[in-house]
Amino acid sequence: MPVGHLSREFRRACGASPCSHLMTRRIERAMTLPRRGDLSVTEVCFAVGFSSPDTFSTRFTELVGVPPGGYRRDHSQTGTGIPSCLAEQVTRPVKNQGARAR
Repeated sequence: MPVGHLSREFRRACGASPCSHLMTRRIERAMTLPRRGDLSVTEVCFAVGFSSPDTFSTRFTELVGVPPGGYRRDHSQTGTGIPSCLAEQVTRPVKNQGARAR
Protein backbone atom coordinates (compact mmCIF):
# COMPACT_ATOMS: atom_id res chain seq x y z
CA MET A 1 0.00 0.00 0.00
CA PRO A 2 1.42 3.41 -0.89
CA VAL A 3 2.43 5.53 2.12
CA GLY A 4 0.20 8.44 1.08
CA HIS A 5 -2.84 6.20 0.79
CA LEU A 6 -2.13 4.60 4.17
CA SER A 7 -1.79 8.03 5.76
CA ARG A 8 -5.09 9.26 4.24
CA GLU A 9 -6.95 6.12 5.32
CA PHE A 10 -5.46 6.31 8.80
CA ARG A 11 -6.48 9.97 9.13
CA ARG A 12 -9.99 9.15 7.95
CA ALA A 13 -10.34 6.27 10.42
CA CYS A 14 -8.63 7.85 13.45
CA GLY A 15 -9.05 11.57 12.89
CA ALA A 16 -5.32 12.26 13.04
CA SER A 17 -2.18 11.52 11.05
CA PRO A 18 -0.18 8.43 12.06
CA CYS A 19 2.57 10.65 13.46
CA SER A 20 0.14 12.74 15.51
CA HIS A 21 -1.61 9.61 16.78
CA LEU A 22 1.70 8.08 17.87
CA MET A 23 2.73 11.33 19.56
CA THR A 24 -0.53 11.41 21.52
CA ARG A 25 -0.14 7.77 22.61
CA ARG A 26 3.43 8.49 23.78
CA ILE A 27 2.28 11.49 25.79
CA GLU A 28 -0.55 9.42 27.29
CA ARG A 29 2.01 6.90 28.44
CA ALA A 30 4.25 9.68 29.76
CA MET A 31 1.32 10.98 31.82
CA THR A 32 1.01 7.65 33.63
CA LEU A 33 4.70 7.23 34.50
CA PRO A 34 5.06 10.18 36.93
CA ARG A 35 2.45 8.59 39.17
CA ARG A 36 4.96 5.85 39.95
CA GLY A 37 7.35 8.47 41.32
CA ASP A 38 10.53 6.55 40.60
CA LEU A 39 11.43 8.10 37.21
CA SER A 40 12.76 11.56 36.42
CA VAL A 41 11.21 13.57 33.58
CA THR A 42 14.24 12.74 31.40
CA GLU A 43 13.86 9.03 32.13
CA VAL A 44 10.15 9.25 31.24
CA CYS A 45 11.11 11.01 28.00
CA PHE A 46 13.34 8.15 26.90
CA ALA A 47 10.98 5.46 28.25
CA VAL A 48 8.15 6.59 25.97
CA GLY A 49 10.31 6.77 22.84
CA PHE A 50 11.49 10.38 22.54
CA SER A 51 15.15 10.96 21.77
CA SER A 52 15.23 14.60 22.88
CA PRO A 53 14.06 15.92 26.26
CA ASP A 54 13.41 19.34 24.64
CA THR A 55 11.10 17.85 22.00
CA PHE A 56 9.36 15.77 24.68
CA SER A 57 8.79 18.83 26.85
CA THR A 58 7.47 20.89 23.93
CA ARG A 59 5.05 18.20 22.74
CA PHE A 60 3.92 17.38 26.28
CA THR A 61 3.17 21.04 26.96
CA GLU A 62 1.29 21.41 23.65
CA LEU A 63 -0.94 18.42 24.37
CA VAL A 64 -1.41 18.68 28.13
CA GLY A 65 -1.10 22.41 28.73
CA VAL A 66 1.59 22.23 31.42
CA PRO A 67 5.25 21.19 31.24
CA PRO A 68 6.09 17.62 32.31
CA GLY A 69 7.74 18.73 35.55
CA GLY A 70 4.67 20.73 36.56
CA TYR A 71 2.39 17.85 35.65
CA ARG A 72 4.52 15.47 37.70
CA ARG A 73 4.43 17.78 40.70
CA ASP A 74 0.66 18.34 40.50
CA HIS A 75 -0.44 14.81 39.56
CA SER A 76 1.97 12.48 41.33
CA GLN A 77 -0.91 11.05 43.40
CA THR A 78 -3.61 11.13 40.69
CA GLY A 79 -5.08 7.72 40.14
CA THR A 80 -3.95 6.27 43.44
CA GLY A 81 -6.32 3.49 44.36
CA ILE A 82 -7.96 3.08 40.94
CA PRO A 83 -6.99 0.63 38.18
CA SER A 84 -4.35 1.99 35.79
CA CYS A 85 -6.56 1.35 32.74
CA LEU A 86 -9.24 3.60 34.24
CA ALA A 87 -6.70 6.24 35.29
CA GLU A 88 -5.39 6.37 31.72
CA GLN A 89 -8.89 7.06 30.38
CA VAL A 90 -9.49 9.84 32.89
CA THR A 91 -6.15 11.54 32.21
CA ARG A 92 -6.11 11.09 28.40
CA PRO A 93 -4.72 14.28 26.82
CA VAL A 94 -6.78 16.39 24.47
CA LYS A 95 -4.73 18.79 22.41
CA ASN A 96 -4.65 22.02 24.34
CA GLN A 97 -5.44 24.64 21.72
CA GLY A 98 -4.59 27.51 24.08
CA ALA A 99 -1.16 26.23 25.06
CA ARG A 100 0.69 28.00 22.24
CA ALA A 101 -1.01 31.33 22.88
CA ARG A 102 0.48 31.59 26.37
